[in-house]
Amino acid sequence: MLFIRRQYSPTERSPCTKVRKVASSWRASVCRALLIDEVRATDFYNWNRVKIRYCDGASFAGEGFDKENGFYFRGQRIWDAVIRHLLSVGMASADQVLLTGCSAGGLAVVIHCDEFQAFFPHTDAGGRGTTVKCLADAGLFLDAADVSGGRSLRSYYSDIVAMQGVAPNLPPACTARLDATSCFFPQNVIDGIKTPIFLLNAAYDVWQIQESLAPNGADPGGAWRACKSNRSACDASQMKLLQDFRDQMVASVRGFSGSGSNGLFINSCFAHCQSELPATWSNAAAGSPAIQNKGIARSVGDWYFGRAQVKAIDCPYPCDGTCRHII
Repeated sequence: MLFIRRQYSPTERSPCTKVRKVASSWRASVCRALLIDEVRATDFYNWNRVKIRYCDGASFAGEGFDKENGFYFRGQRIWDAVIRHLLSVGMASADQVLLTGCSAGGLAVVIHCDEFQAFFPHTDAGGRGTTVKCLADAGLFLDAADVSGGRSLRSYYSDIVAMQGVAPNLPPACTARLDATSCFFPQNVIDGIKTPIFLLNAAYDVWQIQESLAPNGADPGGAWRACKSNRSACDASQMKLLQDFRDQMVASVRGFSGSGSNGLFINSCFAHCQSELPATWSNAAAGSPAIQNKGIARSVGDWYFGRAQVKAIDCPYPCDGTCRHII
């Protein structure tokens, strides 16, 4: 299992603390969080797990040079080098692989899922081959209008795509019909992904609420300051905008959900990244979210191992009493 970690701000503490040997020679930080609950013996608990630190600012898709400032952007090369190294130290012989990540790492999963699958041999006549699937957690960033009517996140993404030369590394099925900035938004990419992929997302994604829907630049008067840090402080008009945002997210996966190979778990929590910690991944006693009595870990396991189709979309807030809200 490969986990692409999100980027933490200086004030955040990463839950990933341990370092251990994986595949005999590869030293990698391994999240104690993701799928490590050995006592409960959830799916994947005894898999080799490798964490890839997020380091480039463009979800490992950059390939550019800023001549004026002398900056080289090499996210795509870093991605290629890491995967090829892991293949050389044992991953090439794996029977089953899951590429996963959260936040910017979740976006990286969407961008690179098919590319990752292509590193592995296809199943031969004898049924031998590697099962490759992907899990994108909190990576469904929407091309949505902010509270001022502008497109704050689109503007930000446009700058990233241009500055880092991302366009050539985006999925060609998308760039053949849309501009590069549009293809940095997962909603325009997911329907064209051929490798089985599972989307895990909070419909009220707190990062998107704070940085895309109501960023400070779109709210100079601070009308959203209280609401975006405390959902109970939202007035009726603000809650309507939040519900509209949730509806946009649900609509964005309508075509995606029609594929029998894909999985989906969109809950009505105010959260961001739900696969990193046991409390949200698999520990119901600690507040792991569930939809129709099925938690996240079980849902992903059922999908990955083909025990059941998982297309879970929660009812709108505040109906879900299992949420572990961040705000």
